[in-house]
Amino acid sequence: MSDLASAIGIRAEEQDLVAELKAGSEEAFSLLLAQYSHPIYSLIARSLSDPADAADVTQEVFVKVFRNISSFHGDSSLRTWIYRIALHEASNQRRWWSRHKRKELTIDAQHENDEGETFCMADGLAASDASPYECAARAQLGERVVAALRTLPEAFREVVVLREIEGFGYEEIAEMLGVNLGTVKSRLTRGRAALREALRDDAVAIRISHSRPIENMQAVSR
Repeated sequence: MSDLASAIGIRAEEQDLVAELKAGSEEAFSLLLAQYSHPIYSLIARSLSDPADAADVTQEVFVKVFRNISSFHGDSSLRTWIYRIALHEASNQRRWWSRHKRKELTIDAQHENDEGETFCMADGLAASDASPYECAARAQLGERVVAALRTLPEAFREVVVLREIEGFGYEEIAEMLGVNLGTVKSRLTRGRAALREALRDDAVAIRISHSRPIENMQAVSR
């Protein structure tokens, strides 16, 4: 019963927040931003070909949320509704990018925030309570995973990110993407397999690149 009571409490809080948002409360919108801006930014950054565009797309998502909150009738959770908008905006940005902005990108590219601090999107995958060595190892792995994710077809990438990184349930993902449950499970299975293959190919490439200096040294010694 405690779980049910908790769920009911959360739902009631959400309804109050939606009511305040519809009434134009700036405080409610600030609360919404505080709760969702970071996870939406992370989702979009993992979904785009160029993570440098994530801030602009995230801003557009919340502009759409603000403009369209009156059309939200509670058929889904507020979280699901916001994520659906985010996925739509990310998809629009990918289509624009493929038409106008094709260029080489590196996953470890450094970006600058409003405070002038530099950061790499893959850094967010490392746990803050780990040792420096563990952070470095996880950051390297995180870079490889995010880079591999970007090689997946869009349909597979969305499901893998929503399930494996964002932690959504199958039913929520189906609702967000407007597909049936079987399609979600099929895309997830194929997406996981494609991701494993991409990471395997990446690992092979790393081993080859690391072995070349040794081979070159041996060639010189002869």
